[in-house]
Amino acid sequence: MLQSYVPILLLFVLAALFALFSVTIAPYVGPRRYNKAKLDAYECGIEPSPQPVVGGGRMPVAYYLTAMLFILFDIEMVFLYPFAVSADALGLFGLVEIALFIATVGFAYAYVWRRGGLDWN
Repeated sequence: MLQSYVPILLLFVLAALFALFSVTIAPYVGPRRYNKAKLDAYECGIEPSPQPVVGGGRMPVAYYLTAMLFILFDIEMVFLYPFAVSADALGLFGLVEIALFIATVGFAYAYVWRRGGLDWN
């Protein structure tokens, strides 16, 4: 009974050993080119300042638009995968429904594109 799980267990052990080996050996064999930009803190494209911003500062709207677009297309994938798995069983009804869904998401994408939501300035 448990013998059928041995290949999966072996795969997990092999993956863990490979990950551990890669992380352990990387500092020794990797390039060592240090510069100021590489050692600075990275704050999503905003230059870090040594002084704290009073009131928390204002975040650009582009961050929130990007997050909403990610969620929009992530949800699209959540709905497209089950359709792809059961496309034969759904038949023509499923095809029409998924076409309407893709058209709706396509209109949202075109709207965001026309409004400049994909331009990162």
